[in-house]
Formats: sequence, C-alpha cells, structure tokens
Amino acid sequence: MTAELHVVVPAGGSGTRLWPLSRAANPKFLHPLTGTDRSLLQATFDRLAPIASAENLLVVTGTAHAAGVARQLPDLPERNILVEPLARDSCAAIALAAAVIDKRSPGAVMASFAADHLITDTDEFAHTVARAVDGALDGHLMTIGITPTRPETGYGYLHCSEPAERGVIQKLLEFKEKPSLDVATRYVESGSYLWNASMFVWRTDVFLAELSARRPDVADPILAIAAAWDTEAQESVLAELWPTVPKVAVEYAVMEPAAAEGKVATVPGDFGWSDIGDFDTLGDLLGIDVGEGGRSVGHGKVLVVDGKGVVVVPGSRLVATLGVNELIVVDTEDAVLVCRRDRAQDIKKLTEILRERGELDYI
Repeated sequence: MTAELHVVVPAGGSGTRLWPLSRAANPKFLHPLTGTDRSLLQATFDRLAPIASAENLLVVTGTAHAAGVARQLPDLPERNILVEPLARDSCAAIALAAAVIDKRSPGAVMASFAADHLITDTDEFAHTVARAVDGALDGHLMTIGITPTRPETGYGYLHCSEPAERGVIQKLLEFKEKPSLDVATRYVESGSYLWNASMFVWRTDVFLAELSARRPDVADPILAIAAAWDTEAQESVLAELWPTVPKVAVEYAVMEPAAAEGKVATVPGDFGWSDIGDFDTLGDLLGIDVGEGGRSVGHGKVLVVDGKGVVVVPGSRLVATLGVNELIVVDTEDAVLVCRRDRAQDIKKLTEILRERGELDYI
C-alpha cells in the first residue's frame, strides 16, 4: 500500500467558525492548532508520510494559500501543489486531483483527507486506511466514517448496512444530513451510524467513471484540464475552463447517488479524530488549564478570576476576565471576539455580516 497509494489533501476554506484567528488569507490549516508548533497542514503531512511518499501526495489549494503551503511543506514537490484559480467546492478539487493522478499513474488508488483535521492515534489511522484501500481495490468507492462518541448535531452521518465494527468493510446505505439532537441520539444508540468526516478512498478510474456518468458538467472540463496538466498549455486551459466548473460537494455529486446504488462501502475509524470546528472544541482539546476555571489556547498571558468554563485564545496582550462564565475570548492584532461557548458554532455569522458591510479586511 505504501508505494502505490496516492493521497490528496484538499486545503481550502477560511475556517469561519474560528474567526478572528482564522482568516481568508491565513486559514486554520496554516495555524499550529495541534498542541505542538506544527500546523494542522504539517501534522496532516506527518501522519500521511508513513503511508504515502511525498512524490505521491498532492495538495489542492487556492492561489492565496499556495505560497504558505509550499513554505510549510518544503519536502512536497512543487508539481504536487495543484492551485485552484477560484474556489469550486470539494468535488472540483478532488476530481482535479483524481484526474491528474490518473494521468500520471492510471488506475491508481487514491485517498483524500482534509488539511485541517486533528488525529491523535496515527497507527490506528494507518490501519484503517489500509482496510479502506482493500475495499477500493475491490472496486468500491470507500469512505472512512468516524465512530461517534456522542450525539453530535454538527456533523453529517453515514448509515451503515449493519452495526459498525472495527476494520470491517460494509456497504453504506446512505448519507444523512446534520440531524437534530433527538435524531442524533437515535443514530448513536443504534450503532449503525458513523460521522461523515469526508475521508474517501477509491481507484481513480472508478471515481472518474462515476463522476462522468453522474455529473458530466463537472467531469468534462476537469478531464480537459487534466489532459493539459504538466504541459505548456496547463495554465491557459485551467484559466479558461476552471470558472465553468459547477460548485458542488463530492458527496452530492457522486457519493450519495452511488450509495443509493450500492456502490459505496465504509470502514469505521476510531483514531482520536476532530475537525477542530469551533473554539469550544478547541478549548476542550488543546486548552491549557490556567486555573480559576479558565483554559488558554496558545502561549500568551491569560488571567481568569472567579470564572468557570472560560476559553481564551490570547494574542500579544494580557487577556484577563473577572466573574464571567462559559465565555470564549479571542484576541488578535486587529479584532477581538467575545461570545458564549454555546454560540461557538454561530461565529461564522459574524464573518457574513462583515462581508455584507464590506469590511473585507477583517475576514
């Protein structure tokens, strides 16, 4: 598996639920939110190194982040940084990588893992990927679902054909949207649902055939771009055709309809996964206890007095709280965020308001 597996790391988005720490020009995957000085992107590269060579690892990112990716991953060949002129959602990014890989190594097995997730048990992760590769070699479109640890309303779910067992490949019946708490509780209690972490493994030819059959409006321009890749015509064809590619998630375009036809399988993963989707989660996972009911993310100066459940992301200044509970405080050079922890998922609304007001320098 090690020599032949190709891995794609989509590195896009601005992490709006981690604003103002994460910005469009400096998104969360470039930040050291791993408990070490390694960024999320670098930590992703580190855990993929044992299962795929740098020559077989591709990062798909936007023009604004290409230099940052290259700077943080000096061992990655320059030709393996695929730069999107415009954001076109996950299907376009993953399909472009699949088509380029298929051109360079026809019929290769490919895996896709996000740049901004945290995984603590890298050995178990590698074991789970190996099982997914087995399924891909049998012709399945594979997902790696995450064994749920709680009823979570912030994730989509994968409905398995039977109760999920470690290392067991089984058919995936359907993808489920983010549920209500009652529904999520039923999902977790049944044992037949996994969290959808958008981890995919398949043969490139199998995936591209499914994409061509289901979404030729995506496949046709992507295949034309890939045909010109690594040639002198690459940039001109990319500039001409990329804006014509529809924006659609790979789940909607390929995986959901393929699952309905029995073409998708899954293997459960239990390797300490988190998408670090908001400051509430970040505080629980990586916060350092500063006493008096406070947790600090980072190495700045924090003083919490007579508080409970306070999460502080300090900047260059001292951040002090007095007599407040269950708050998030984020201090950056040009913006300060204060919100209740139970509103952490709603922080992205602030970026939407700033965008509407034309305050683009802050997002």
